Amino acid sequence: MAERILVIDDELDMLMLLRMIIEENTAWEVETTNNPSEGLKMVMEDDYNLVIADLKMPGIDGMEVFEEIKEMKPDIPVIIITAYGSLEIAEEARNKGVADFITKPFRKDTILFTMDRVLEIARLKRENLELKKKLEEKSRS
Repeated sequence: MAERILVIDDELDMLMLLRMIIEENTAWEVETTNNPSEGLKMVMEDDYNLVIADLKMPGIDGMEVFEEIKEMKPDIPVIIITAYGSLEIAEEARNKGVADFITKPFRKDTILFTMDRVLEIARLKRENLELKKKLEEKSRS
């Protein structure tokens, strides 16, 4: 099953670039939106393995998107991308649970490596929970 990625960024050029990078270099499915509210609605209504959100967007910023996703579906990792990065902002984002923080401009290899690593960690967490659940069921019988 292909991983499903949602990219939320108010810049259409960035959405097109990320879609192109993901589609040309992976088997993952990618959906995009330039509207953070629409992105949150999409997360609520569908299943995604990863969300990438821009930090600075009109209305709802990337950290608010992250916090809403954590409320709705806490197992979905979120990567924040921004042209306004600083070590303090990145550290604060990671402390709140953001999977990773990438500054623009980024290299194609950097974004692909980061996405792959975040998806692998999420997959391992799911497998771990499933194994724990099976062990608990087995110990009860």
